Amino acid sequence: MAIAPAMPRVWRAETKPHKFCPGCGHGLVLKMLGEAIDELGLQDRTVFGCDIGCSLLAWDFFNLDSVQTHHGRTTPVITGIKRANPDLIGIAYMGDGGGYAIGSQHLVNAAARNERITVILANNTVYAMTGGQMAPTTMPDQKTETSPYGRDVHLTGPPMQGPEMVAAITGQGAYVARGTISNLRQLKSYLKKALENQLAGRGFSFVEALSGCPTNWRTNAQETWEFLEQTMPAHFKVGELKNPAAAE
Repeated sequence: MAIAPAMPRVWRAETKPHKFCPGCGHGLVLKMLGEAIDELGLQDRTVFGCDIGCSLLAWDFFNLDSVQTHHGRTTPVITGIKRANPDLIGIAYMGDGGGYAIGSQHLVNAAARNERITVILANNTVYAMTGGQMAPTTMPDQKTETSPYGRDVHLTGPPMQGPEMVAAITGQGAYVARGTISNLRQLKSYLKKALENQLAGRGFSFVEALSGCPTNWRTNAQETWEFLEQTMPAHFKVGELKNPAAAE
């Protein structure tokens, strides 16, 4: 990890190894976030908020001021903290359930208001902590605990396209991207740009990260990687959707 001299490291050594399942993508997303925070020197002014679900296991992951919120309410909590102290860097971390299901109204309204916070959402296509049920991001024909014959999009509609929605409703200054744990260098660059966008005070910053859940996908290492690199990107296009810095 690239760290400036004498800068305090954001990691908390006593929380390693992490508490996520073997092969889970949350640890990789959080590692990239930690490196981005370190490289930007933001540790002393960052507030990290995490949602209920698998993401709650990150509540003591960093040596940062942190808060663990009610399910789906991480976005408004971080919004309130940021409004109370605009000099802080507010990060809301959640899964696809916390952002696209129970927390969707908060995500939509914060994005529409162009709140100066950074939201990071891990998309593993299932409700992982509660047993692998169908989620808003479950893909067509994907089998889950509540779609044992595969998701029927004729009955449930297609999977949620979160970054595309956020890009459509945010105003000028918003940064929106979708990365993947199968390309960590690119994912970290997106996370870093999202934090830099908040630092510049431009607008809402949102990064979705395609993440793995071999426990609930019931996949081995090779199958998990194929799912991440081939199946998921066919439905969720990786890349930047909005980058105001590129236009400056």
